[in-house]
Amino acid sequence: MSLLDDAQITAALNNLKGWHRHKTRSALTKKFQFKDFNEAFGFMTKIALKAEQLNHHPEWSNVWNKVDITLSTHDVGGISQKDITLAQFIEDQNEKAIP
Repeated sequence: MSLLDDAQITAALNNLKGWHRHKTRSALTKKFQFKDFNEAFGFMTKIALKAEQLNHHPEWSNVWNKVDITLSTHDVGGISQKDITLAQFIEDQNEKAIP
């Protein structure tokens, strides 16, 4: 797995609604909000199962109905295709997120 260049990251972000580059490091990030804790936790559970399958785990935090996610491939020190793949999966799971 190798780092993506700026053009590849920009192209990927065009297809990932609401995702953006982290302000201080080479990572992608997005904040999600749900109706309540159960919806937020259900969302995280789906992601956790996929992350384990991909052996690529997000950095995240959860406070009640909010989930903040940061993706970076530590093995290569930045954004790789693994991050794009997991971000796309996350997008496919967020149908209950509040816009």
